[in-house]
Amino acid sequence: MEDQTLKLYENIKKLVQYGIDTGLTPECERIYTTNLLLDLMRENSYEDVACDLSDIVLEDVLHDLLDEACARGIIEDDITSRDLFDTKLMNALLPRPAQVQQTFREQYEISPEAATAYYYKFSQDSDYIRRYRIKKDQKWTVDTAYGTLDITINLSKPEKDPKAIAAARNSAASSYPKCQLCMENEGYAGRADHPARENHRIIPITINDSDWGFQYSPYVYYNEHCIVFNGEHTPMKIERNTFVKLFDFIKLFPHYFLGSNADLPIVGGSILSHDHFQGGHYTFAMAKAPVIRSFTVKGYEDVTAGIVKWPLSVIRLQCADESRIIDLADHILRTWRGYTDPDAFIFAETDGQPHNTITPIARKRGDLYELDLTLRNNITTEEHPLGVYHPHAALHHIKKENIGLIEVMGLAVLPARLKGELELLKEYILEGKDIRSNDSIEKHADWVDEFLPNYPEINASNIGEILQQEVGKVFCQVLEDAGVYKCTPEGMEAFERFTNTL
Repeated sequence: MEDQTLKLYENIKKLVQYGIDTGLTPECERIYTTNLLLDLMRENSYEDVACDLSDIVLEDVLHDLLDEACARGIIEDDITSRDLFDTKLMNALLPRPAQVQQTFREQYEISPEAATAYYYKFSQDSDYIRRYRIKKDQKWTVDTAYGTLDITINLSKPEKDPKAIAAARNSAASSYPKCQLCMENEGYAGRADHPARENHRIIPITINDSDWGFQYSPYVYYNEHCIVFNGEHTPMKIERNTFVKLFDFIKLFPHYFLGSNADLPIVGGSILSHDHFQGGHYTFAMAKAPVIRSFTVKGYEDVTAGIVKWPLSVIRLQCADESRIIDLADHILRTWRGYTDPDAFIFAETDGQPHNTITPIARKRGDLYELDLTLRNNITTEEHPLGVYHPHAALHHIKKENIGLIEVMGLAVLPARLKGELELLKEYILEGKDIRSNDSIEKHADWVDEFLPNYPEINASNIGEILQQEVGKVFCQVLEDAGVYKCTPEGMEAFERFTNTL
């Protein structure tokens, strides 16, 4: 028998054993699962070969199986084709959705924490969350006047292969599923322009008396990063019911926070076409930030309200009765939607286009419910065509993208390009080379000129830390740019003019 065939049998055996070891596959389904994998690999025979099953590395086993699938002409050898096929392989190990839902319910009977711990582990073991890619993300922290901010460079999303881009362009357009947040993704095989979701299992939940789905993000930006999405493909909208939905979820999972992107372009999220929230089991810097000025709203004296010490403009509400927070939040939202203060350059609308909205975040703190309302405005000008309350042009070399919910809370999700650029900058700074002579890092030159004099000694052992801290300072400025009221005496005075109108 050929060595390649023996290696195939070995890798199939290892993959099935991985399924059994992780609890994805029951022992009684060993033969059944083996046969499913043989079919996918277009192999009619099998031998139970002897091999070491003590230390199975999923990434390595899948890599070998994908290489064999390419060699057999089953798939093309590109990132997209490989991702579509390894998802199909993993699905052979997994229980059906009903079984996952049943186990989740059983664990929930023990506690909400037990249920989410089970589901989070399942989402990783199933390779829906690709642990080996998430590990590549670069993460560090930086201390600022507002607390310790989290900085990440996202490297877990695979780069699109040019062949796959061409294939997607040439394939027939499909509107199924309508987007990556639709229920119809569960079990979908994927295609060149839509990721495979055969190893995806959704937990159905009810919030605001309607059907919603609960899942984890495949690109984990923080611990237990979850997505809660409407069962219907309906646009994002910040309204009273938004607050109801947030607290319905918090009542189901009091150990999680849940927040929503804003519902307007520039200040909104990347998918405004599908109503959804993001949450998880993580405490962001924003949640740790103190209230610096308290105020009371007439008729809502039982709700504690205050302005948070944060670069963006945040009102924090607290009460043991979440319905009172919902009532006050709705009042603040409606007031803010129509609020104009020309002296603070805040306009509710221009030329019929609305500008004011809110990024809300809900959580439970002890016996109290808590809601942070981040005031947002998406007005643009000739000077700031991408948004007045958006990262300004001088910071685009680090962060140009919209400031969504995750950034609002104090976690930078920076583009993958920065990894290579920062490596090059280290070399150029240490060797005294002209940064402006290199097209890929020229955009960082003014920034480097600005911070270098602050460091009397720069060497190979500290350059990495220096660059990380300086990137963190830029992110802090990015957040300050996004704040409608600046953290200055004038800004606080303008902020209080708004709270006085409530």
